[in-house]
Amino acid sequence: MAVLVTGGAGYIGSHICVELLKSGHKVVVYDNFQNSRIGVIDRIRRITGTSPEVVKGDVRDLGSLTAAMTAHGVSSVIHLAGLKSVAHSVTQASDYYDTNVVGTLRVVQAMQQRGIRKLVFSSSATVYGEPQSLPLDESHRLAPFSPYGRTKLHCELMLNDIVNSSCPLDVAILRYFNPVGAHESGLIGEDPNETPNNLMPYVSQVAVGRLPVLNVFGNDYPTPDGTGVRDYVHVVDLAEGHVAALSRLQPGAALTVNLGTGRGTTVLQLVEAFASASGKNVPTAISPRRAGDVAAYYASSERALDLLGWRARRDIDDMCRDTWNWQRQNPNGYQDS
Repeated sequence: MAVLVTGGAGYIGSHICVELLKSGHKVVVYDNFQNSRIGVIDRIRRITGTSPEVVKGDVRDLGSLTAAMTAHGVSSVIHLAGLKSVAHSVTQASDYYDTNVVGTLRVVQAMQQRGIRKLVFSSSATVYGEPQSLPLDESHRLAPFSPYGRTKLHCELMLNDIVNSSCPLDVAILRYFNPVGAHESGLIGEDPNETPNNLMPYVSQVAVGRLPVLNVFGNDYPTPDGTGVRDYVHVVDLAEGHVAALSRLQPGAALTVNLGTGRGTTVLQLVEAFASASGKNVPTAISPRRAGDVAAYYASSERALDLLGWRARRDIDDMCRDTWNWQRQNPNGYQDS
């Protein structure tokens, strides 16, 4: 029996596929390759010695999903596929609802048609909105301030409603904080199609010479050095969290769990750690705060340990080292294949 990983060729998905294969699972990648590269499949094979099956398809295509599940004997699903830019979601809200919410519904409907119960869903810490208290635990108020965050919250509510109806689903909802890093081999990592929206790939592209300078948005927050604090979690830790969730699903229930380290790192602390790991200068320029940014955002990770037996094991130095190893081996990302 196989695990279907929607978005399995993407940044997080490729690392999850590696950990699933290492754990002895058969893996089927379901991806439309809009924001990913087919070359990642061979790199997964080089890391694990096994190549996942691949189906090119869109998560909004119920027929394609059902056919893939049937053809490959799928017994569980890890659903990652979706649009994920906070900024783009503001100007392309309808696309985000169509892909993220309708796509998730189609995945569930395909599972229902095939009698598949087990689902791990990729959510986001953006569902919390502005922190009322820190660390953010799973009982915090849910008030996302972007269309992207609201699509994730809609999916969470929908999955809980379905579980509480007559549909036999076993669900884990995983709220990611800030995934960074790369596989230690340097064979797979984050490869944004455009100028990076997230801090770590931007820093690494400045270090490798693809971008000239890192803009630091605000240095007057009430934090240790005035720059924003975020909870960065190594992508391999994150991938291991999905494997743990798959094995800890509870019959007829929806578990909701943060995946974060429980520790905050400032922008300048990350830049300093990356410069140390890479031996490269990372020039910075201070810019005004961005609308919607908050001073600090980090997880409570206790529930993940209690329910999944999972804890992040890699620190910020590991994240910077592995990101740089990926970037220096692949200065132009998967185009260097």
